[in-house]
Amino acid sequence: MLYQIKDGTVSVGGQTILSHVDFYIKEKEKIAVVGKNGAGKTTLLRLLAGELQLDRDDRRGMDTINSGEQGNDIARKNAKSGKRKNTNTNSALGIVTSRYITIGILRQADSSNQDKTIEEILLESCPDKDSFSKERFDYEMEYDRLFTGFGFEKEEKSRILGSFSGGEQTKISLIKLLLEKPDLLLLDEPTNHLDMKTVEWLEDYLINYPKAVVIVSHDRAFLDAVAGAVYELENGSLHRYAGNYTQYRQQKLKNLQIQRKAYERQQAEIAHNNELIDKFKHKPKKAAFARSRKTMLARMKLIEKPVEDEAHIFTGNIEPQFPGGKWVYEAKELKIGYDGRALLELSLRIRRGQKIAVIGDNGIGKSTFLKTVAGLIPPIKGTSQLGSNLLVGYFDQQSALIDSDKTVRDHFHELFPALVEKDLRKTLGMYLFGGANASKRICSLSGGEKSRLVLAELLTGRPNLMILDEPTNHMDIPAKETLESAFKAYTGTMLFVSHDRYFIKQVADAILVFEKDKVMYYPFGYDHYISRLKASQDGNLPALMQAKDAAMVEALAAVPKRERHETRQLSTEEAYLEWKLALAAEPVMKAAEEAEKVYEELCEAESELNEENVDKLRLQYEKVVDSWTNECTKWYDIYLDEMYPESDF
Repeated sequence: MLYQIKDGTVSVGGQTILSHVDFYIKEKEKIAVVGKNGAGKTTLLRLLAGELQLDRDDRRGMDTINSGEQGNDIARKNAKSGKRKNTNTNSALGIVTSRYITIGILRQADSSNQDKTIEEILLESCPDKDSFSKERFDYEMEYDRLFTGFGFEKEEKSRILGSFSGGEQTKISLIKLLLEKPDLLLLDEPTNHLDMKTVEWLEDYLINYPKAVVIVSHDRAFLDAVAGAVYELENGSLHRYAGNYTQYRQQKLKNLQIQRKAYERQQAEIAHNNELIDKFKHKPKKAAFARSRKTMLARMKLIEKPVEDEAHIFTGNIEPQFPGGKWVYEAKELKIGYDGRALLELSLRIRRGQKIAVIGDNGIGKSTFLKTVAGLIPPIKGTSQLGSNLLVGYFDQQSALIDSDKTVRDHFHELFPALVEKDLRKTLGMYLFGGANASKRICSLSGGEKSRLVLAELLTGRPNLMILDEPTNHMDIPAKETLESAFKAYTGTMLFVSHDRYFIKQVADAILVFEKDKVMYYPFGYDHYISRLKASQDGNLPALMQAKDAAMVEALAAVPKRERHETRQLSTEEAYLEWKLALAAEPVMKAAEEAEKVYEELCEAESELNEENVDKLRLQYEKVVDSWTNECTKWYDIYLDEMYPESDF
């Protein structure tokens, strides 16, 4: 065991934050700490770092380095540096470590370093000051890898720290901490200020980090990738679960269901026995029976009433007020941008019921695209056209800047006056505004709560197209899971931008990838996209194509199936059309199978490092993909002419 807390309690300002908790971490283990905001996650990290001490009653038997004034001085000194060392002990209570260990915690940049260059700061942790030593060379190679991995250019090492933004300085602090390689690495929201690619890079780095890590984060995809165990902090208590975040949630919900059923059974048994006691306690012949039942109840070990999970899970569908047309949106050679400056060009068709996530680097045009679709800004060039019979719900961070002295309940009732009080309270409760939360004034809500309220309004209005820009920003995990459940239950069309990979994975069924000079379309979910991307040696996917070809894929997906009611006969015209489409689809399927076959051969050749064969197969693959695209185009022309005339749009 690398580090262990036995029956520890921590109080801050007279308030107990951690109450008789047990915590342990093994060598090289990666631990996630989760819990709602204010539960004490940061307090736990500060305890592990040596910045806080256990309450006096819980420090009996702790190692000598942490006892007495000398120990307190050392603890204060080490807490300031972000490191702590403890010795092995066999104490029944307190903190136990297997050996001398170093502990490092991520903190904001030191203001005293603002005039130093990044290279000077990063070299402070170098174990060898000799510029020509092998150890120094290896260290500099490592900090180059970290520096560029976090999105910096090598040339920026000569810049002084004060010239970087606050977010960039936090990244530099994390680089410095990773270079120190402490035995126990403590990270509080390490993915803040990081783009998606950098987060994925950090995931791979921490998975291979040779020592132990404890992470507090709201990024569930990050926790899924890195953590091997999860501690949940709730009401001052810690509960350990095996596995990553998703496995923890599944196990917790399962445990909650078991406890709820056991509690309900016991309460029913108690009620039944109390009835028998009341019925027979005054009857002489049954008095002994009543007393025995009363004794049994007194000795019964009561099952605690389960604390229900905060997130609300929607079980039924959320249907739009009306379905709208089959095609929701079309862009033809659309150039998007501001002030006459084009960022990107794309062509795209969106089919009714699709849920498309838009991903890509910051500043590349994702939000601009959403505003163009919603009609808030005009296109630079080309066509941007919404379909027929659409009721659009639009959300961005400006939408959440509502401010009012009205209560949540009164504000919501004004928007939906037809809702009776019972339905109004039920609807608010589904979006975590139940009970006292419904009486909160809007001006007192946090940014995340205001966003949740606006999204609840949109969903209650039941539009058939929702356009959302970062809908879960600043929300805690229960709020995110509630909205994920709602968006999964929603049967309309969604186009949304998000950096929350877990949210994208739960909601999206297709991905629109914005790159520097093009927009690519992937017709499957995020998990499928990432797994195929990682499996691909060069980052190119067979299904990843220019967005202008997405309409072709969507049309292929909509080929009429052979499902007909028994009482309905196909007309001659319908039969001819089905035969015509089926005939045109045969070469498409054949070309697709050939492309898949060559792709598998290419992957195999790349894994065997057969460069000659790889080059040959790459050329062959490009040819078969071109052939597949041509056949798709032919099919699509027939399909569009026969099935969806221009009048439909």
